[in-house]
Amino acid sequence: MRKLIVAGGIIVAVIIISMVGLRFYTKSFSPQDKAIFEEENVKIAVSYSRPFKKEREIFGDLVPYNEVWRTGANEATTFTTDKDLMIGNKLLKAGSYSLFSIPRSNNWTVIFNNEVGQWGIAPFSGEANRDPQQDALTIDVATIKTPDLFEQFTITFEQMGQEIEMILMWDHTLIVVPMYVVNN
Repeated sequence: MRKLIVAGGIIVAVIIISMVGLRFYTKSFSPQDKAIFEEENVKIAVSYSRPFKKEREIFGDLVPYNEVWRTGANEATTFTTDKDLMIGNKLLKAGSYSLFSIPRSNNWTVIFNNEVGQWGIAPFSGEANRDPQQDALTIDVATIKTPDLFEQFTITFEQMGQEIEMILMWDHTLIVVPMYVVNN
């Protein structure tokens, strides 16, 4: 009986070590990064993994059209704000959210989901690890095709007057998600 318990423990340890090793190995291809917007009255941060194009066809192939994408690689991308925001004409309360998207050739649906901390892909299915019942806000934004090539997926922020723009760029595509701080 003791030998069986020891053997079982060794098998469990090997599985856990393999899973941790695989997680670190996959992260080496899409390094973790953070985009931060900080002003005196607001701090917004996006924590995400940055995959590379590597001569692949991105949108419509690697990232299929009309399917939920984790908006990066590895863990689900996390969007955090310390102030309430108006995104489009919808209110997003201060807090942390997973950021998903549904890319299409002419527009994207950007999704702020209440669940955070999950791996970006559901085990076994290969689909985005998102519970639609947990969606806090969705917004459709137009895609912008550009002659510039963005080799690595990038999220950045710019300020245009009172408007804060979260810009997502990869391949020859970018989208702009406009937002405003709600003054309480």
